[in-house]
Amino acid sequence: MPTYAIGDLQGCADELRALLRAFAFDARRDRLWFVGDLVNRGPKSLDTLRLVRSLGEAAVCVLGNHDFHLLCRAEGFARKHADDTLDEILEAPDADALLQWLRARPMLHEEGGHVMVHAGLLPQWTTSKAHALAQEVEQALRAPGYREFLAHLYGAQPDAWRDDLTGWDRLRVIVNAMARLRYCTPQGQMLLAVKRDDAPPDARRWFDLRPPDEPPIVCGHWSTLGLVISEKLLALDTGCVWGGRLTALRLEDRALFQVPCAGYQKPGD
Repeated sequence: MPTYAIGDLQGCADELRALLRAFAFDARRDRLWFVGDLVNRGPKSLDTLRLVRSLGEAAVCVLGNHDFHLLCRAEGFARKHADDTLDEILEAPDADALLQWLRARPMLHEEGGHVMVHAGLLPQWTTSKAHALAQEVEQALRAPGYREFLAHLYGAQPDAWRDDLTGWDRLRVIVNAMARLRYCTPQGQMLLAVKRDDAPPDARRWFDLRPPDEPPIVCGHWSTLGLVISEKLLALDTGCVWGGRLTALRLEDRALFQVPCAGYQKPGD
C-alpha cells in the first residue's frame, strides 16, 4: 500500500487534484499523508477541506497553524487577517461538520518508520514523548470543553518545554512546537518570531538538534526552507500558495511528484 506524503495545501484544491492525477491516486490502494495547513490564503479553502475529508480512511492529516487559526476564528478567539480565505468555510452549511472533523485530526502521526508533524519537535522530545504530548492536545480538542482550550491557545509563552508545566501553558507549548516551530536554541527555547534571514547567533534549525537515533520526520510549514529530502528529514512545503509547487513524496521509495501552482499570495512564509 503506497503512502504519499503531501505538502501544505493552504486552500489550493485545484493543485491537489492535479497532483493526485500525477501519481494516479487510487483510494482503494494508496494512502495519503497531509502535513497540515489544509486551509487559508489559497482560493478554495472550503473545497480543499471537503475534498480531504471525503477521502476517509485513505488519508491522514495532522493539524497545522492555519488549521488552528480556522478553529479559533470559528469560536471567536482569533481576529480575521487580511489574507484569510476562511469566510467561505465559516459560512458554509456544513461548517459545523467540517470543524468537528478538523478538531478530530491528530497532532502527530507515526507509522511505517516515519513520523509526521506539521512544523517540528523540540530537541528534548523523543518520538514516544512527543506522541504522548500530542495526545494531550488531541484530548483537549475533542473534549466537550474544547472552546476553553482554544480561548487560551494563542501566545508565545512559555517559550520552552518543562516537564512540570501544567494547564494551558503546557498545551500551548506543545501546539507551538508542533505547529509553529522553525528555530530554537540548543537548550530548546523556541524562537517563534525568527525567520531565516534574521536568526540570532544561538538559533538552530529544530531538526538539526534532533537525536540521531530517532525516526525520520515528515513535515511542512517552512516554505522558505523548501524541499528537503534527507535521511532524517522530509520537508515538503514547497510554497504552493506562493506560486511554487505542490509536492508529494512516496515514502516507500522516495519517488517525487510535483505540480506547478498559480501563486495566490506574494512570496513569503
